[in-house]
Amino acid sequence: MVRQATAEGRRFSRVRVVSFPLTDYTRFAMWVAGYTREAGDDIRYITREQAAGLPDYDYWLFDSRKLLKMRFTDEDQFLGGEVIEDPAEIVQHNYWRDAAQHHAIERDEFVAKYEQRDDRR
Repeated sequence: MVRQATAEGRRFSRVRVVSFPLTDYTRFAMWVAGYTREAGDDIRYITREQAAGLPDYDYWLFDSRKLLKMRFTDEDQFLGGEVIEDPAEIVQHNYWRDAAQHHAIERDEFVAKYEQRDDRR
């Protein structure tokens, strides 16, 4: 799906904020990202420390004009998404997205730079 969509000119990008030590799920997602990157998905990473000032929740922006805030329990079970239509809030989330993209690094570079820091290996 990603390969077809990017071939049609659509862009897929995301920034993942990670904490250390990496969880099993984060390591799995980084492994999978190697394949989705090959299909055209631009996945970048930023450490929790570097993400200071960014929201502490997940959200998706669609075409920079539609916002979906993700909701989870304290145990990280997905509850659903909340569609936000307030233009000012959408603009703020676009700013945060751009700031995260600016400071994040590509998957392969992140793995090379931080694999030593992951003390669970």
